[in-house]
Amino acid sequence: MNNGEPIRILLVGEAREARRLRELLESDGSEQFHIAHVPAMEVAAECLFRDDTDVLLLDIGPDQSQGRAIVRAASTTAPRVPTVILSESEDESLAVASLQQGVQDFLAKEHLDCAALGRSLRYAIERHRVQKTLQSLSLIDDLTGLHNRRGFRALAEQHLRLILRNGAALLVYVDLDELKTINDTYGHLEGNRALIATANVLRASFRQSDILARLGGDEFCVLMTDARQNTAQQVRKRLQRRVDFTNAHSHGCFRLSLSIGITQVPVVHQPPLEELIRHADALMYEEKRNKQARASNSFSVRHPAPA
Repeated sequence: MNNGEPIRILLVGEAREARRLRELLESDGSEQFHIAHVPAMEVAAECLFRDDTDVLLLDIGPDQSQGRAIVRAASTTAPRVPTVILSESEDESLAVASLQQGVQDFLAKEHLDCAALGRSLRYAIERHRVQKTLQSLSLIDDLTGLHNRRGFRALAEQHLRLILRNGAALLVYVDLDELKTINDTYGHLEGNRALIATANVLRASFRQSDILARLGGDEFCVLMTDARQNTAQQVRKRLQRRVDFTNAHSHGCFRLSLSIGITQVPVVHQPPLEELIRHADALMYEEKRNKQARASNSFSVRHPAPA
């Protein structure tokens, strides 16, 4: 929602309810809203994954006994999208439980009019934006602007559930080589520049939908949320090309070098996130050891031991 474009609403409910709400929101002649409709939360997850929704409008239907389960499913599936509940009637206990689950508003259809619904949707989007801004203060790495470990885990856990339905994904573990040497030789300012350069390499190498993080120190991680068109080898080559480009155009004291470990995220029998990270980390260290061994052998050839 920006630049005067309509607010994009995704309604989960019956088609006739979508028609009624369209008529309600258009009754004042405005074109401030656009409603898309899906019949169930499972289908909504696919739309939300494409990031083309400003607010989720969830019709819990006449069976209020199922309301709590529906709200829980929505809060799990769509934590990054503000949610407004439509109920057949007032239900204070369900409304309180919904708000505790992160829902932005709870509306009874019997009291609904164009002004009330429009106001609720706008306020829900703004409240959610403010909440996410405050939350992001503890989820973003100050130096690089990437997610920190906490932010990565929160987003990656959510996306791994969607990957089960959407296909192949890759977890990429990246280590900035010789950061201690850069710090000790040129100072921590150059070390920070090397970390920022690494973050920029990652930004240039992956899509906006991929999840990029600095886990801490010299270690970075990327969850490629849809890697159906990418192999690990292609990702390595793309990263190396960007590193080479950075080094060719850099005026800093250091040359950027990265060690990389890449693991496939299984669609079936998916392991926990921490296990995936450990596996990619181990692959990264294997590459780092091989790189160090090659450098050591090269030095030995250039400088043979005296007889």
